[in-house]
Amino acid sequence: MAETTPPTPAEPAHPGIPSPEPAGTAPAGPEGGPASPPRVAPWLVLYTLGRIAIAVVLVVVLWIAGLGSYAGLLFGVLLSMPVSYLALRPVRDRLTEALAARRVARRAAKEDLRARLSGDESDGA
Repeated sequence: MAETTPPTPAEPAHPGIPSPEPAGTAPAGPEGGPASPPRVAPWLVLYTLGRIAIAVVLVVVLWIAGLGSYAGLLFGVLLSMPVSYLALRPVRDRLTEALAARRVARRAAKEDLRARLSGDESDGA
């Protein structure tokens, strides 16, 4: 058997998915402070509406093709899953990136709050 080595910090564990920031570091914004994470809600709404639209289109196409109402509904919803998976990949990737960035920002804010509450000021004010 071939030995597998863990990914180095320079190479991501999964291609296409950004590596999490090292603990205690947050992305910098334009003013030098912590960057605000991207908004999750627009991507979530777009992904949800896309899934619903694909399901509705497939159900209507199956009804027009002559499949019964209940069977057309079931097969339309079933077929919409892989179609949505393939067609909405860019939106899903953006949503995943936004959620990961939000997690990093929340973790950094949490660590900062813990440091301030414990009295450990590492900024050297």
